[in-house]
Amino acid sequence: MSDLILAVQRLSKSVTDSGGTLDILRDVDFTLRRGETVAIVGASGSGKSTLLSILAGLDTPTSGQVLLAAENLFALDEDERAALRSRQVGFVFQSFQLLANLSALENVMLPLELAGRRDARAAATRMLQRVGLGERLGHYPRLLSGGEQQRVALARAFVVEPALLLADEPTGSLDFATGEKVMALMFELNREQGTTLVLVTHDRAIAQRCERRIEIEAGRATELAPLAG
Repeated sequence: MSDLILAVQRLSKSVTDSGGTLDILRDVDFTLRRGETVAIVGASGSGKSTLLSILAGLDTPTSGQVLLAAENLFALDEDERAALRSRQVGFVFQSFQLLANLSALENVMLPLELAGRRDARAAATRMLQRVGLGERLGHYPRLLSGGEQQRVALARAFVVEPALLLADEPTGSLDFATGEKVMALMFELNREQGTTLVLVTHDRAIAQRCERRIEIEAGRATELAPLAG
């Protein structure tokens, strides 16, 4: 099996409105191997989140392609892309994206149930215990702190053991100390599972914890040199 999990090839994204055409991404190229960690950095509005959405197949490029686990995402229809996401991809968002009417346990069980896993409750319980929320299984999101909600989101993302984890500003809604704890946990889980991590962040300190950094500027991607030491 190839250890190449993601290949982005001459990816461009433009939008046109009454004011003309805006090039959001221009000829972006990079590859990622299994277990690598990469930070996508750049100024606000540079196209980082758009790139992440395209990598997930949630948005479509104007040109170029994305190969996820050797599958050409945009040669698939929407249902096929959704099926591939459910098998290969986990997500962590700035705003947690938990379902308010489900408990912590039910939120983590959901992707397992959608995948037809009979051990959904046991697997979700173990993962919540792993992230330190074994005493919060029955709590609804409104009863959890921001840090606890993001740990539920981490548990939900990692419980399916995704090949690729996409994280969009995962500490953006948290205070510094809580954010530090959440990021430490994310990197621990990532190492344990050997997941490929793509992390969008404006925080340079967080970016420096990744093996690679790709900067988006004026729609173009540049790989930054490894940090010394």
